[in-house]
Amino acid sequence: MHVAELWRYPVKSMAGERLARADLALDGIHGDRIVHVRDGRGRVVTSRSRPALLAHHATLGADGAPLVDGRPWRAPDVAKDVAAAAHDPEARLVASEGLERFDVLPLLVATDGAIAAFGYDGRRLRPNLVVAGVEGLAERRWPGKVLRIGPALVGVRTRRARCIMTTFDPDTQVQDVEVLKHIHRAFDGELALDCWVVRPGPIAVRDPVLLVDEAG
Repeated sequence: MHVAELWRYPVKSMAGERLARADLALDGIHGDRIVHVRDGRGRVVTSRSRPALLAHHATLGADGAPLVDGRPWRAPDVAKDVAAAAHDPEARLVASEGLERFDVLPLLVATDGAIAAFGYDGRRLRPNLVVAGVEGLAERRWPGKVLRIGPALVGVRTRRARCIMTTFDPDTQVQDVEVLKHIHRAFDGELALDCWVVRPGPIAVRDPVLLVDEAG
């Protein structure tokens, strides 16, 4: 097995950036989901209810600050776009680097075998890592085990319960509710893996991945 894809999402619920390499820290990939949207009442806004956010691409600039469609995330024109996508003139981008910025755990790992069985664009799952060379649905037996990737160790906690976010096309934002129905019928509503970093370290595409029973 090996790392086939690495993804970072500097702004939660926006399209992310594909990486060739990444530094894994205890809070996941450096720069992942360090900014999010809040509405006028202070509530977190995501693409579950505001899929237009997915039309904007977030990357990490050379200075470590997020860019939205190539613009500094604090730029006035970005603020206008965020308010429009959120359907709220008071919606704004907010920085947050605590672990609470993640829905569950800092890493989501998917496998090529499960994505093939899924039958849709794997970006709908918003993984951080895609592991290739995995037969069928073998990932479903991984909870409780550890992935060794170079010097880094990634613990597998549980399978991810999927939500309505998977129903939105990552390019057009057109909704297809059949996607989530399919996940419930074929995968008991769970697809890909909630993971955490047991031991930090650099990882890269094509790095070998070894599945082990414990972090030894």
